[in-house]
Amino acid sequence: MPELCLETDQLIIALPQPEDAALVLPFLLLNREHFARWRPPEPEQFLTQAYWDEQISVTHANFEAGTQIRFWIWAKDAPSQIIGTIGFSQIFRGPFSSCMLGYQIGHAYEGKGLMREALQAAIRYMFTVQRLHRIAASYRPENVRSGRLLSRLGFAIDGFSKQYLFIDGAWRDHILTSLVNDKFQPDWIGSTKP
Repeated sequence: MPELCLETDQLIIALPQPEDAALVLPFLLLNREHFARWRPPEPEQFLTQAYWDEQISVTHANFEAGTQIRFWIWAKDAPSQIIGTIGFSQIFRGPFSSCMLGYQIGHAYEGKGLMREALQAAIRYMFTVQRLHRIAASYRPENVRSGRLLSRLGFAIDGFSKQYLFIDGAWRDHILTSLVNDKFQPDWIGSTKP
């Protein structure tokens, strides 16, 4: 059992384990064209087994350090196949208590409510267990599906950033959004150091 595993009605959302490394390449190859439009440039070794073996080690080290949490998503009715990923990066504690959210789901699983189901569970974990106050997410204006998903999850638009990320061969504009945990009560209030 993974050290971090969330379950929903239809999904398993977990930190990948070393034995899962062989599952990611078929997922990425099958969806390469689908993801290309929305992803930053890939490292040279991105589509090699050695790269993903190492990435799983990095994922666990970052989780232990509290700087990043990367989940892989499986459908309960197809547990040998990855269907998506969720990443919480740039995790800051103290007065900021914030992180950045990124996600992707395989083309065959779009429009079924699965990413919404996965994100609801992952966000709940980040707010209740990781005790964060704010989760930020950005999306390209033409990615209407992503914008609708974030809106349904309660993310509010914070602004517009020109040439925000280098994606698909050019600097791309993004809409910036965030979701605030209204129930967040920092345990460091009243202490001399956050």
